[in-house]
Amino acid sequence: MQRPSSRLLVLDKKLRLLLFRFEHKKGPLSGRIFWATPGGGLEDGESYEDAARRELFEEAGLKVEHIGPQIANRAAAFALPSGQMVEADERYFAIAAGQHAVSMQNQTELEREIMTAHRWWSQQDLRNTNEQVWPEDLADILINAGLWTPAS
Repeated sequence: MQRPSSRLLVLDKKLRLLLFRFEHKKGPLSGRIFWATPGGGLEDGESYEDAARRELFEEAGLKVEHIGPQIANRAAAFALPSGQMVEADERYFAIAAGQHAVSMQNQTELEREIMTAHRWWSQQDLRNTNEQVWPEDLADILINAGLWTPAS
């Protein structure tokens, strides 16, 4: 199944990236734990930009009027929490966050169940972690977009 998706690269003033910890405790993905950007699939009639704005509010409680230009895209095959396999067309948008306060009160029941934590990651944090982060080339996406500088 095709799944057009918007993903958000939310950076604070120190250029740290907001990631959520996904922990699947039951169902087909039980036992899988990873970190990923906020974002998700488009709803009927929704543009990538509209989905990005909606997902940012639902998952992180952050409101923005303007979604910047798309800075990256990626095709990926993966399983949803239901176990359904999808071919995702992911579009990435950068957002400058003026605040660190992340609210999970607008998350869906499923999101509250599997999105167990959030954290602001520096480039060094991301490069040095032993934890699973999706996509695996996330630091390179930020460098290629000019949002982070190459590590020396």
